[in-house]
Amino acid sequence: MLDVSGAAEVFAEAIAFGADYEISIVSVDGKSVPSSIGMLVPTQLAADALPFDVLFIAGGDALPTAPLDEMQIAAVRALAGSASCVASICTGAFLLGAAGLLDGRRATTHWRHTSLLARLYPSAQVEPDSIFVKDGTTYTSAGVTAGIDLALAILEEQQGPDLARTVARSLVVYLQRAGGQSQFSASLQGPPPRTPILKLITGIVTSDPTGDHRVEVLAEKVSISGRHLTRMFRDELDTTPTKYVELIRFDIAKAMLDAGRSATEAAMLSGFSSYESLRRAFIRHLSISPTRYQHRFATTLRSG
Repeated sequence: MLDVSGAAEVFAEAIAFGADYEISIVSVDGKSVPSSIGMLVPTQLAADALPFDVLFIAGGDALPTAPLDEMQIAAVRALAGSASCVASICTGAFLLGAAGLLDGRRATTHWRHTSLLARLYPSAQVEPDSIFVKDGTTYTSAGVTAGIDLALAILEEQQGPDLARTVARSLVVYLQRAGGQSQFSASLQGPPPRTPILKLITGIVTSDPTGDHRVEVLAEKVSISGRHLTRMFRDELDTTPTKYVELIRFDIAKAMLDAGRSATEAAMLSGFSSYESLRRAFIRHLSISPTRYQHRFATTLRSG
């Protein structure tokens, strides 16, 4: 539902502030479409739609795995042919891929499905850690709320930063998470700690990432043994205190790189002992160096 309503609301707000847009929601048969929350979304017949300035293809739970409808693929190809730019949200990228619109292009989708997208459409260059990607006049975004980020970016390109900023403020969202920013935090991939001791430990590390967070030091802060603390981390979080501290520091360093800090500054301010330590962490978690990650972040919106 949010794939459709999030992007549409960006442009509805833009219209309210004077932008010259009209919003049409279309489907192959023009019938109402059930959304993920059970609400029916009324649509118009795609064949009757006027040429789109911006064509958004919404995602759906079945798109990555179910056989794609040939009529849908043909409709996407036809509508895209007359649009000035084409954008997919979440798993809508699979329809773009099936229509041949990702051939030779950089693209992304929801992080759960990036590997499958790359396998199904090997001629596309899939970027699994991007919130959204622009390649020429083709845009793809990660899941759900990333569609709002993408819509704001397109609005800014077409109408300028002042209107995009006004719309973002009206929607109470950021303007905007940049496209190259990672889709998710490495330390959020697992379950959050439940026990008070582990909640306290993670709070200590997050509030002071440059502190001394060796296992024995952390254990002393909560008056237990290092062995017991390690057992608690393994039982509840399936990791070790040392690895968890690295994840928090990694997330902080990545955010600093996203904000424009140098890799050396990011290493120092996030608690890594050196740039080399930070580089090894990036290779482990993203398979790229901090410098390469930052370069990708800075150039995600290149014309391609």
